[in-house]
Amino acid sequence: DGQGGARKHEAFLLFPVHLDGTLLDNSTSMKAKKETFSAADVLHIFRQLCDGLKHMHSLEPPYAHNDVKPGNVLLTRKKGQPPLAILMDFGSARPSRKQIRSRQEALQLQEWTSEHCSAPFRAPELWDCPSHADIDERTDIWSLGCTLYAIMYGMSPFEYALGESGGSLQLAIMNAQIKWPNTGPKASYPEALHQFVTWMLQPQAAVRPRIGDIIIHVDKLIEKFTK
Repeated sequence: DGQGGARKHEAFLLFPVHLDGTLLDNSTSMKAKKETFSAADVLHIFRQLCDGLKHMHSLEPPYAHNDVKPGNVLLTRKKGQPPLAILMDFGSARPSRKQIRSRQEALQLQEWTSEHCSAPFRAPELWDCPSHADIDERTDIWSLGCTLYAIMYGMSPFEYALGESGGSLQLAIMNAQIKWPNTGPKASYPEALHQFVTWMLQPQAAVRPRIGDIIIHVDKLIEKFTK
């Protein structure tokens, strides 16, 4: 204003709108109506999440999202088109590769992840980290496997442990004890989808697949089940 006063600036931010809310919102309302996504829609949603993670895991250095879950996936559903899915909320994203070389470092990692990584989707090595461990972006692959299960069934494959007396979420995750629904839509999903989830949910991170392998596999499933 020429009087030495502070100049005011305004910033206008433009965001895309996803009118159908999060995947979690959709799952909750679909469950109430006893509806489920078709196998084709499950695969299309999942494939788009893979693209988001591939971008992060391909950075130099690679980044992990650290909180992949249905509540962090935005959906837009248009009639006659596969759902559009967007991975969001990067507040917990960090460089993914960490060399843990002491008990103190292991406990620090566990403390950080207990605040930033949602428990039902948290990888085993983040619950009980050895004093000598190499952590990498495959913590996200575990969460991705849990999220694929949740696209089908509306919750993490380990959430059943929260409702059991004497049940332990951590123990179910550490032992990769997946519970498949006995009734309802299980039969409507191909067995190949269940095997795909199990492949990602390997408690030993060193044998867990990387995002590139997962994309190759999901593309084969899309070809097979969306004809």
